[in-house]
Amino acid sequence: MSQGRRLTGPKKYLAVVLAVGFILLIWQSAAWSLPDFLMPDIPVVFARLFQSVQEQEFLDGLMGSMSRLGTGYGFAMLFGIGFGLVGGVLFFFRETLRTAIIILQSIPSIAWVPLFLIVMGFGNLPIIVVVALGAFFPMALSVMNATESVQPVHVSAARVMGASRWQLLKRVYLPAVMPELITGAQLAFGNAWRALISAEMLVGFGQGLGRSLAYSGEIADMVGVMMNILVIAILATLIDQVILEKFKQRVLRYQYV
Repeated sequence: MSQGRRLTGPKKYLAVVLAVGFILLIWQSAAWSLPDFLMPDIPVVFARLFQSVQEQEFLDGLMGSMSRLGTGYGFAMLFGIGFGLVGGVLFFFRETLRTAIIILQSIPSIAWVPLFLIVMGFGNLPIIVVVALGAFFPMALSVMNATESVQPVHVSAARVMGASRWQLLKRVYLPAVMPELITGAQLAFGNAWRALISAEMLVGFGQGLGRSLAYSGEIADMVGVMMNILVIAILATLIDQVILEKFKQRVLRYQYV
């Protein structure tokens, strides 16, 4: 992507700082306009956050959420990319899977929670499955749609040279779908993150960011509510803009190998 379409260097960091500053300004303006018990000031929330990160219970809940997210998102990436690429060489399978995804992704991820709780019982498993489902659909759909843009002449040339279906996947389809794969991974993360927080709030057991947020709301602890929202926003931004950005750079290198 050219620099004319995307900011780089100091301008990019300035844009990020301005965006964060604008959000904090809106927050603080609301805090000045409303009573403290409805909207706490920014320093008060950051003080609670500084206190919480020193508590083992908070850290255990945070690690639990990250573990469930990583497991569910990892499985979604694995199966989403795999099914999407298989659809690139098996056209009937592609249309069947696409239709199934279009039908199933219309169901909100959180709607699956009661079913999985009954089938799987209370624990981490139903939350992990909900996260995986939420992330799988955009991942698989992005990869499958990208396979349609692969030039037929490249596929024909590879077949003439004796390429097997596995070699077609590895040497033709996979490099060609890299940009869409990255887009799908970022969309999948957004779905996975929202599914995780929602499922933890609804399940109401154990520890986690979603459960901590729900509990703060139940006892009308607005400082706790805003602190958890702040943590959710910070973590999502760091994962998307740091971890996934580095993943993007590594993956795009493969496209030209």
